[in-house]
Amino acid sequence: MEFAAVDEGEPFSPECPTLLLPALSIGNVGQLAIDLLISSTGARRVGYLDEPSVLPCAGNDAYGPVPVGDLALPLEAYASSSHAITLIQQRSPVVKGMMVEFAKNLTNFISISGKKHVIVLSSLSSGRKKKIDPPGDLQIYYISSSNADGTDADCQRLGWKKLEEYDPCQRRWVHLKHLAEGNPVNEEMLSYEDELFDDDYYPGLPFAAIFSCCKAKGLKVTCLLCYCSEGDNISDSIQLADAACKLLGVNPNNFHGNQQGGWVMPLSWKTVYGPPADMTLF
Repeated sequence: MEFAAVDEGEPFSPECPTLLLPALSIGNVGQLAIDLLISSTGARRVGYLDEPSVLPCAGNDAYGPVPVGDLALPLEAYASSSHAITLIQQRSPVVKGMMVEFAKNLTNFISISGKKHVIVLSSLSSGRKKKIDPPGDLQIYYISSSNADGTDADCQRLGWKKLEEYDPCQRRWVHLKHLAEGNPVNEEMLSYEDELFDDDYYPGLPFAAIFSCCKAKGLKVTCLLCYCSEGDNISDSIQLADAACKLLGVNPNNFHGNQQGGWVMPLSWKTVYGPPADMTLF
């Protein structure tokens, strides 16, 4: 993975020790949350990342306030010095079968860049949920490298639930740990003929690969997760972005945005789900 700075020779904001990034999953909630944070914090684009395992794509400027023709590319790096954070936005998926390799390359870059805390935002399929949460705000789940069992005192204090399905002793989490650490893998540990269980779903997701590789590198990493379905997940992304702000100790009301809570809606959101339905049909 290579970093190409917007200003040639400029490093990836060493004065900002915290990095936020999405892990692609159902509903694109993590990507939407990163979009919202970039737009609301006024983060500036400081560079691009070139990674062979990420599919190419290009689009118009995502943040505006008006589309000026600046290209948006698959992996972009942003920094907000006023909030001491950096962000990476990923706009296209990883080539099938390359997720662990991508996660390794990403964490190598993060480590070299001197980041101290990585916050991964992602989503989980609501079809996998075992318990129905009471009505109200979106329930945030997490796993952290702070303790071996994935718990974290700060996350617990904020009222979030540790993802019960994270079990570092479960066979597929162990397999992922071996891959992340570059240890020889016993091919008999997992077989294509093995029966898949519900708990095997979670270590197969992108957030799990990034979490395991960051942990193997000795980086502090926290994954913030929410359950959702496909569809209009803007409200989910706002709540996930709000959760990230709480963990960072940042008050969104200070963003002075154009929406409730101080958020600044990205320009690209105006067309993210197409035009509204023709109400004459109803």
